[in-house]
Amino acid sequence: MGQPTVSQHIRRLESEAGGLLFARDTHAVGLTARGQAMLGFAQTIVDTEDRAARHFRGTQVRGRVRFGVSEDFALGELPEILRRLRESHPLVDVELHVELSDVLARRIAEGRLDLVLGKRRPGAPGPGRLLRREPLVWIGSAATDRTPGHPVPLVQYPMPSVTRQLAVEALERAGLEWRAACQTSSLTGLRAAAAAGLGITVHARSLVPSDLVELPAELGLPDPGDVDFILLSRDGGEGPVAALAEFVVARIGSATSFEG
Repeated sequence: MGQPTVSQHIRRLESEAGGLLFARDTHAVGLTARGQAMLGFAQTIVDTEDRAARHFRGTQVRGRVRFGVSEDFALGELPEILRRLRESHPLVDVELHVELSDVLARRIAEGRLDLVLGKRRPGAPGPGRLLRREPLVWIGSAATDRTPGHPVPLVQYPMPSVTRQLAVEALERAGLEWRAACQTSSLTGLRAAAAAGLGITVHARSLVPSDLVELPAELGLPDPGDVDFILLSRDGGEGPVAALAEFVVARIGSATSFEG
């Protein structure tokens, strides 16, 4: 700010104050009594503004969350969860990891993730929050048929996939042979293989992709049971991790704490 501008501001303040703010002589410039009073008021205003800024910055959640999500949620529930987080907490950044649930559980235990939305066998021990228990169903293309006596062709995630284990166990309990028709680590690959008729798989009923269908009971496939949707967190319940967890719980289901 140049000297003419400063002088203009001083004259305006002196006009408002009704007198001189500065006392000048040939050797120095000092504050008059009015100037001292004005300085005190100015300092009070600046201090108040600083306190207000600190207060309101403090109420805004900010930071980064390392968020692990099971493949099954990536194309279904995840976009809506992230959209709501961004609208309510624009200063929270998300580092997203999409993987198998067991892989994510291991990473959060190692301190490499902050929050995990995943799946688990019903009633299996372990820390976290049970969001909801979901029935599994057999899915495939609308043209899927099954020839009795032939091995059931499975399209599956690699081990240690929870849904793969439950599908295989259900078939073996029913005495049905199976074969690995296709293995893929991505939901996109699984959908493509199943839609092409390479095989069938099990999936949480509420997350069935739009290009696949729940297979009818007439095919004689065994009940694959249920799967638990769980939320794992390393955070103590505050900050950006808690903010994201709130939206996960609201979207996926009511939260029930459990310890294994």
